[in-house]
Amino acid sequence: MTTRPTSLELFAGAGGLALGLERAGFEHLALVEWDRRACETLRANAGKAAQWAPEVIIESDAALLDYASFNGVDLVAGGVPCQPFSLGGIHRGDVDRRNQFPVLLQAVRSARPKAVLVENVPGILRPAFRPYFEYIVDQLRLPEVRPADAEDWRSHRRRIWSELARRDPEYMVDWHLINAADFGAPQRRVRVLIQAIRSDVEQECVWPTPSHSEGRLARDLDSGVYWAEHRLPGRAALRAGLRSTRPLLGDPDVAIGRWVTVRDALVGLGSPMCVQGVEGNDHVAVPGARVYPGHTGSLLDEPAKTLKAGVHGVPGGEATVVLDDGSVRYFTVREAARVQGFPDDYMFVGSRSEKMRQIGNAVAINVATAVGLELTTLLSRDHVPEPARKRMAQRPSRERSLALAPG
Repeated sequence: MTTRPTSLELFAGAGGLALGLERAGFEHLALVEWDRRACETLRANAGKAAQWAPEVIIESDAALLDYASFNGVDLVAGGVPCQPFSLGGIHRGDVDRRNQFPVLLQAVRSARPKAVLVENVPGILRPAFRPYFEYIVDQLRLPEVRPADAEDWRSHRRRIWSELARRDPEYMVDWHLINAADFGAPQRRVRVLIQAIRSDVEQECVWPTPSHSEGRLARDLDSGVYWAEHRLPGRAALRAGLRSTRPLLGDPDVAIGRWVTVRDALVGLGSPMCVQGVEGNDHVAVPGARVYPGHTGSLLDEPAKTLKAGVHGVPGGEATVVLDDGSVRYFTVREAARVQGFPDDYMFVGSRSEKMRQIGNAVAINVATAVGLELTTLLSRDHVPEPARKRMAQRPSRERSLALAPG
């Protein structure tokens, strides 16, 4: 029998969240994904770049599964499809047929895990979607209050709050906006993470402390330390003379690392091959890169812009990098994989556009690992939590508190 905490993951995609949680110590009982190519990618890495076994990969529509057999799993996790709430989507929110939050919540009700971890785009916090986002959180607090057949979500939400007025929540819930660059990813990637901890396990959610800072990068750029590491000592003087360079912000805390840049991430890869269709590590150049207003490429000496994946393919600007000579080219598949935190032996299945879509849809592995480590520590504790209402009463009020009734 395993001594590692176990997880059930929905909407596993190419495995970014799964790989991060695995590095944090979780053992996957199931990775559920409906997309054929993504499942092929998961299988291609099983027992190789990743420890999961091929048999834990379930190629299926997550809505069709019965999760009762996973009752007692330690963690239910999922990067719920973001298209209904993305700034680049069609903005249909909860009425979008691709909205999979009800499926994830049904898995939580059936499996009753000790913890839940959900990732989504910050667009879900926009005013148009905020009430539905808070409804998701309400359901996590008391998932046993199931929606009735054909019940409007607003009516269901009122029933949940009526129950919470009479009894303690089953899960303590919190959420954070997390920038992957603050945890060592060479990418500015802000995502919403929702965490729920069953009340008999703990009364507070656990979040990692940032390990990397923007201010530290600014200091290392200005002092020349960064340029010396890359054997480009003349760049420090050049930067000092170009005050038009966009200033980086934040406290240069010497106790933590600097933001990781694109140049840092690409060390050792060399120039991409100028031949398309070459098998291997996917470090193959693709011609035709261009930039246009609002879609400029990532700079070498900052974290990359957010890698994206859309229904019409990968956007031109966000998938490009500006080189030292001012020219622009596309990131290769392998470079994009490094930006997301995938190891070089992690293989992706499909065409280039399909591989880039899988990478762009993935959860940044550094973030998944950092949050996962906090959860493994929490789930290994042996303690008795304080009563829920006592701990909730002691919490300071804050703007984003989700312990307040909806207006």
